[in-house]
Amino acid sequence: MSSRTVPNSVPSVPATAAPPVGRSGFGWWQVLATGAVGAAVVNLVVFAVAKLAGASLVVMDAGEEHAVTVGGVIGSSVVPLLVGTGAALLLALWKPVFLRIAQYVGSGLALLSVAGPLSADADGGTVAALSLMHITLGVAVFTTLRLHRRHRRHR
Repeated sequence: MSSRTVPNSVPSVPATAAPPVGRSGFGWWQVLATGAVGAAVVNLVVFAVAKLAGASLVVMDAGEEHAVTVGGVIGSSVVPLLVGTGAALLLALWKPVFLRIAQYVGSGLALLSVAGPLSADADGGTVAALSLMHITLGVAVFTTLRLHRRHRRHR
């Protein structure tokens, strides 16, 4: 044995023979679309359950009634998620740390926005449904950016 040999060492394996690292299989646009569709679907289920439970889904604002509609639920679920997480994904191209920052800031802002429904002039079922929809958006932002971070890490 030469002085340069380490006992019990494993011979090196060429890089081409290494097994592939597991990947989530999602690109940035797929993660973004999945998050937006997922948030919209869950919020539509909340909307349907609230409607079936007898919630009026009408909010009074400055003396005017504003009905919560299916289109409003979809738009309020998809647009903020696409804009916020899309901006985070673009910023992450410059500095990857923005993914983690946006993951917590974005979901935190969505959770803070629950204050709106909680202070709304509406029946209890409507307040509960709208609050749950805001929480759902916060979870969707967190999960969407988490999926993308996991995908980037395993590349």
